[in-house]
Amino acid sequence: MNATYERTNEAPVGVGLLGLGVVGSAVAASLLSADGQRSGLRLCAALVRDPSRPRAVELPSGTMTTDPDSLLASPDVDIVVELMGGEEPALEYITRALSAGKHVVTANKEVISKHGERLRNLASENGVSLQYEASVGGGIPIINPLLDDLIANQILGLRAIINGTTNYILTQMAAGGASFEDALADAQRLGYAEADPTADVDGFDAVYKIAILARLAFGVSVPVEGIYREGIRRTASQDFRYAEELGYTIKLLAAARREDGGLLVRVHPALVPTDVPMAKVEGVLNVVEAEGDLVGPLWFQGRGAGAEPTASAVMGDVLRAASVFRGRGNVPRARQIDPDLPLLDMAEHQCRYYVRLTVRDQPGVLALIAGALGDMEISIAHVLQMDDDPELGSAELVIMTHPAREANMQRAVERIDALGDVDTVANLIRVESYPSDR
Repeated sequence: MNATYERTNEAPVGVGLLGLGVVGSAVAASLLSADGQRSGLRLCAALVRDPSRPRAVELPSGTMTTDPDSLLASPDVDIVVELMGGEEPALEYITRALSAGKHVVTANKEVISKHGERLRNLASENGVSLQYEASVGGGIPIINPLLDDLIANQILGLRAIINGTTNYILTQMAAGGASFEDALADAQRLGYAEADPTADVDGFDAVYKIAILARLAFGVSVPVEGIYREGIRRTASQDFRYAEELGYTIKLLAAARREDGGLLVRVHPALVPTDVPMAKVEGVLNVVEAEGDLVGPLWFQGRGAGAEPTASAVMGDVLRAASVFRGRGNVPRARQIDPDLPLLDMAEHQCRYYVRLTVRDQPGVLALIAGALGDMEISIAHVLQMDDDPELGSAELVIMTHPAREANMQRAVERIDALGDVDTVANLIRVESYPSDR
């Protein structure tokens, strides 16, 4: 990491690491570097499972421990940095550290999304700071801008690509026509996707992150189970071909926006117009769009994962915590809970829809489909007949609707899927709205 920290002649601030994996090793290397030493930080202990395992960083003798109690109870440790991941035992260790009057820095999106409110209150009760910039967007600075720089704004909306694995997969499918399975295998081979990719491709990772952002941006505590979630498994290579003909690409979006007096938070694939910046965010890059009532739209883009970007965010939080420890700074508090901004149900969302169907290639089929949509007050904007299979007597139809209510669209899809001349409703993708078409 190329950073220059402030020089200090004060006693070093002791740092204890919970976890010494890829990110933990990068943080340890930064703490042990000349810049880290000049910043007045000292790595006191690092909790590991196996001290004999080879690592990318060489720690001073006696630094590694397998005993969490020795680190959490150590009077030399002023800041605990949790980089273990997962809900437990990370939650227990963070809770114990805060209760013991130690500042905590974490990159743990699951813990913060599920338990952030309680942990923030616990930190306040004990006069210490809880910082988690690296929990969303890797090296992209977004948590602290929401807490501090944008505090004068009422945030109107957030829209983000915050999972690099899915963005890489969708980019490969868009660029080369790869199937979902092939693109996923490629992501796994390169180390972008885990052997079990569920958290990424089914949208759980993005749900954790948008829950954190929504709490800070809108003052609404958003339970992760209350966020609409849909992953990318149904997305097929032909969806990208058809979307391109219509002027769109496909992204997994995480969004939170004020609508009709409430807040709607959602994660799902979306058709994004090819002429907007979001469409051009490719590979493992992440981006967050934020819109404030005073500042207008803002754009935060960068590497959303990886050892160095995440270590950058962690070290920034460590330095902030050290400043608070020395009495030179304070940590901005999260917005007060807004009791007048209720969470909305996805059923009330309104947007345009892309529907891909396989139907029997015979007269009258489109009229039946149009009738099912019309019964639900949904009008058709475009119809494209795409790939035909003369041997099977089937064809693929793509229908683009005008704006419709989500609940109506879901009922219409059920009716269409039950029609005798419809083989299957292969995919339903929402079309993301931008200012020009709101």
